This record gives sequence, structure tokens and C-alpha cells, in this order.
Amino acid sequence: MTTTTGDPAAALPGRPPVVDLATWQAARDELLGREKAHTREGDAIAAARRRLPMVELDGTVKVVGPDGPVPFLDLFQGRDELVVYQHMWYDGAPHQGQCEGCTTTAWHLKDAVYLNARGVSFAILTTGRWDEVASYVEFMGYTQPWYSVHDVDAPVGGSMGYLTCFLRDGDRVFLTYSTTGRGTEPVNGSFRLLDMTPYGRGEAWEDNPDGWPEGRNACWFWRSDADGNATGGPTSRPVPQWTRPGATPVETLGRHGHPH
Repeated sequence: MTTTTGDPAAALPGRPPVVDLATWQAARDELLGREKAHTREGDAIAAARRRLPMVELDGTVKVVGPDGPVPFLDLFQGRDELVVYQHMWYDGAPHQGQCEGCTTTAWHLKDAVYLNARGVSFAILTTGRWDEVASYVEFMGYTQPWYSVHDVDAPVGGSMGYLTCFLRDGDRVFLTYSTTGRGTEPVNGSFRLLDMTPYGRGEAWEDNPDGWPEGRNACWFWRSDADGNATGGPTSRPVPQWTRPGATPVETLGRHGHPH
């Protein structure tokens, strides 16, 4: 049952108009046309992505994991394709001082079973030293393979914060694709769900109706205090960490000059 009203008094301050179901459906169908066009353009971009040229790299370069140094080729686990998330790292920082954006992205990548079923392996690389990385992985409860690329040059090492794809042909390894900036968002299902909600992400850059709750700075919800209040203050840590045992409030972020 829906409420049908044309009475302006029924409108909610700072909200879209209240209409009957048929009027809503017509507006929804109009938006659906735009969404379908967006999907088709995304398919076309993906097709172009599959046709990008490749860069061959040295698959014998060593990365460090729980079993010590191993060749990068091992990360394929015998499969032909590999997706890597390159996790930012702040040397010497405690768990709560590590990158909240990368913590959130990695949290959404805890299970690669569907990738594996399609012949794609997954791993997380970071520039942190392995002794620090291993402690963090244990604290977070991550189950996907992590490796340190502390002394490795790009494209295996180097700049972090991106998704990167590789192809294996026998013992040959090729770089095929890498994201930039917000290109990591597809793996963060929370973003896509928030984009569907009335208030969206609640970030300052969003285009919202007049009277909507005021947005905060980009990514503000990635860090909170123990009560769930969004803050970059001295008792905050990345949101996914609050579900971990022992994730108590802290007195310092330990970011060594890195702002939230």
C-alpha cells in the first residue's frame, strides 16, 4: 500500500517530493535508461581494457611473504591471471595508523574464491617490511596472501594504492592494467550500496538535493572512534579495525606526520 498525495503540506523539508507509485515508477524508468547507457559504456570500456598493450616484466623478482622471499611468478599459484591490490604502508606506524582507505579496500577483498574459480589468483602487495606487515595481517585476520615489496621497483613495487592486473604465459609475466585514484572503488561494495541510498556517501563533493544533510570530507567514514563517530582524532582507527579483537581506543594515531 502506498500513500498518494499531492498536498504540498505532506512534503518533507529538505527532501524530494512525495508522489504516488505510478509517478515514482515513471521517474525511476527514466533514470533506468541512463543507468543502462552507463552499463553499456562500462562494457565498451572493459572491451577496450582487454585490448590494451602489455608490458613484460621479470617474473623472477623476489617478494617477501610468510615463507620468505619467493619469485613474483609464484603469486599466480599456477593460474594464468593475477589481480594485485597494492596496499599503502607507513613504516613504523601501529595498526591504527595505517592507511584507512587501503584498510577498507583490503577488507572488501577477503575472499577470492570466485576469482580463483575463473582462473584468477589474488594477492596484496605493500611496501612495508615483512615483520610489520605480518603482524598487521594477523591482527586484521586477513586470509588472502600478502607480500612485502619493500625494495622492489615498479610495476611490482613502487607506488601503492592501486589495483593491478598481470598475465602469465609459461614463465613470462606481463603487466596488463592498473587503476588510478578512485579506480579501486569497484571492489568496495559498500560504496556502490551507499550510492543507491537516499543520503548517498555523505561526502562533501556529492551533488545532493537542497536541504540534504551536509556532507563531510571525502572518505570521512573510513575512520571512527570506538562509538562509531566519524573522526580523525586521537582515539580513532580505520572502521574495519573495530571488529577485530583488541581494537581498543588509542591515544595516538602514530602516523608520523601523515594526516587522516
